[in-house]
Amino acid sequence: MKNIAILSIFFLLLTSCLKQAENNQVEVVAKDTITTSVDPLPSWNEGVTKDAIINYVEDVTKKESDNYIPEIDRIATFDNDGTLWSEQPAYFQLFFAIDRVKTMAKDHPEWKNKQPFKAVLENDMNSLMASGEKGLMELIMKTHAGITTDEFEKLVTDWLATAKHPRFNKPYNELIYQPMLELLDYLRANQFKTFIVSGGGIEFMRPWVENAYNIPKDQVVGSSIATEFDYNNGNPVINRLAKIDFIDDKVGKPVGINRFIGRKPVFASGNSDGDLQMMQWTDSNSYKSFQIYVHHTDAEREWAYDRESHIGQFNKGLDEAFEKGWTVIDMKNDWKIIYPFELEQ
Repeated sequence: MKNIAILSIFFLLLTSCLKQAENNQVEVVAKDTITTSVDPLPSWNEGVTKDAIINYVEDVTKKESDNYIPEIDRIATFDNDGTLWSEQPAYFQLFFAIDRVKTMAKDHPEWKNKQPFKAVLENDMNSLMASGEKGLMELIMKTHAGITTDEFEKLVTDWLATAKHPRFNKPYNELIYQPMLELLDYLRANQFKTFIVSGGGIEFMRPWVENAYNIPKDQVVGSSIATEFDYNNGNPVINRLAKIDFIDDKVGKPVGINRFIGRKPVFASGNSDGDLQMMQWTDSNSYKSFQIYVHHTDAEREWAYDRESHIGQFNKGLDEAFEKGWTVIDMKNDWKIIYPFELEQ
């Protein structure tokens, strides 16, 4: 009887252990299920656009897929203005230049009667925009050159810490797109290397992109003015000159990608005709590629503009996107929220 009792107790203990092990296994399976079912793009509405992104990433990152892309070739390029942050009612770098003109005006009394500076000092945006590319370029040269690269970086950093957007009354670097931040994270989680390829100034972007997008400053391709090294009596500096070095826009984008990245992208995102050549270059990759345009369709939460816009015009690019079956984000319908600060509301 004693042996039977001992065997009964042993059986009960064994049964309990087996049940516990079974429960643990169920729990592990449940946890795995939760992990694999986490939405990588929670600020995107369910639909064709979101599905297209996820289907592409899953396809090209599976080794058994015919479309598998080695990690070293997973290059993703993103425009900045209008793609990763807003660009209305004018490029944010232009607002920086305008504020610089107002700060510098006390040392330049002649600007009161000279365009485009007169327009800036009188807050006459119509006359400023009428000055065209030549006028805007003169504005950039006067406000961005004649100082060292370190001095310019400090100016940009200080400006972002104090300047506020005229519509939202928020710092400019808070007007970045939450859905695009998630897309950047999702791509990096799948071993894509993310780059900014923008018509904006490279040294205007470098001081803040790491904090904003988690993109290192050495993964930024942009327009630049000429610079030169000065030993400066044992205190070396790099001086910014009043001369254009490189324009990273339109046909300049594929050139910049080739020059500074050295690999053709498999993933590209933009929002305007200025990004079309980057999309075409990406589309020519022998690997399966993905092109995605941001279409600004939300006048209430952001802005609605495309073909006739005075900035970020989206005309030829939109036509080619439809013609070639590239993905086009409908901001109003595809994005649950626009900006990160909406998460706090």
